[in-house]
Amino acid sequence: MSIFDSMQINASGLSLERLKLDTISTNIANANTTRTEDGEGPYLKKEVVFEESLKQVEASLAGQGTKKSFGVQPTEISENTEDIVMEYDPTHADANEEGYVQQSNVNMADEMVDMMTTLRTYDANVTAMNASKEMLSKALQITIG
Repeated sequence: MSIFDSMQINASGLSLERLKLDTISTNIANANTTRTEDGEGPYLKKEVVFEESLKQVEASLAGQGTKKSFGVQPTEISENTEDIVMEYDPTHADANEEGYVQQSNVNMADEMVDMMTTLRTYDANVTAMNASKEMLSKALQITIG
């Protein structure tokens, strides 16, 4: 294990939380969008899917390879197609023949909760990164004298 592994793991967490915040802000900005750029239906809520980043590492004494965690990595940004609400508004430009408009499935309360959770996780990663940085600084001070 390298001395910088903890910082690399924290950096991957920070990158992931930043991507989540960008996705949440896009969801909030498009909460009232009833027609997307391609003209097909309302804006659909987007969610970041991620997984643990595993890498093959060779053990020095045994000579066998093992998998080791190096943080997290996003795998995709998926669209949630559930909970699309049909609202009756025959005067709306996107209303169908029966007068119903498909509304976005973005729930502002859920987005705010997701944003607060993501911010807390981001803060935890910053705290862990600062702790790692301080430990490295102390180790350098010991070697200097």
